[in-house]
Amino acid sequence: MKLTNLVFIVLAFGMLQSCVTIKQGEVGVKRKLGTFADQGYTEGLRVYNPFVSQIITISTQTENLEVGLNIPSKEGLNIYSEVSILYNINPREAPELLRNIGVNYEENVILPVFRSAVADVSANYLAKDMHTGERSSIENSIKERMDTYLIEKGIRVEAVLLKSIQLPQSLSRAIEDKLEAEQQAERMNFVLTQSEREAEQKRIEAKGIRDAQLIIAEGLDDKILQFKSIEAFESLSSSKNAKVIISDGDMPIILSNDD
Repeated sequence: MKLTNLVFIVLAFGMLQSCVTIKQGEVGVKRKLGTFADQGYTEGLRVYNPFVSQIITISTQTENLEVGLNIPSKEGLNIYSEVSILYNINPREAPELLRNIGVNYEENVILPVFRSAVADVSANYLAKDMHTGERSSIENSIKERMDTYLIEKGIRVEAVLLKSIQLPQSLSRAIEDKLEAEQQAERMNFVLTQSEREAEQKRIEAKGIRDAQLIIAEGLDDKILQFKSIEAFESLSSSKNAKVIISDGDMPIILSNDD
């Protein structure tokens, strides 16, 4: 191999080692002789001297850090939960983040802050709250506590999501028994309400019948009865059928002899 070819290969290898491509959703920070630059690099091809410097890239997209841990409740129970911490890095703060914390910022900062926030927040809630609508309040409170410390470090927490809550068996049974008792009470209230409505309807119907009977009874006085008796006699007298009419002066008794 000629010397010129060898030199060319060495130079080409050196050029490859001194280039880095920063993708979209990343930021590159140059470290020269152990010191990080104040400004980060955006996407594109960047060249550096590999003998005295390097470019470290970190993601600025939304990252999902998943954690499994026991969450303490107000009554002193430990509830196991899998948690997703969604966060992103502020590109402008990336140099300061690497300078003060380093590339292991998840283990060194995010996780310790998260565990502390969880302990402070969950201690104010009962275990059953983590299975109800209070869960969103717990998640938001944890996020807010984390933001108060992390946002100044260049880390923004987008959301904290509690997943697959596992309550102690005794508590799960107690919650299930309570829910079942509440459902039975609701069913009983419904049955009682229906019975009361039906009884009220029957009372109204009975009252209507009684009032009608009273009205009829009040209207049937002696004069009305005499008038009806006269109408009956007139109707009989116009009939062509032979008949015998027996009357005591009030109501007729009719004995007909129809062919």
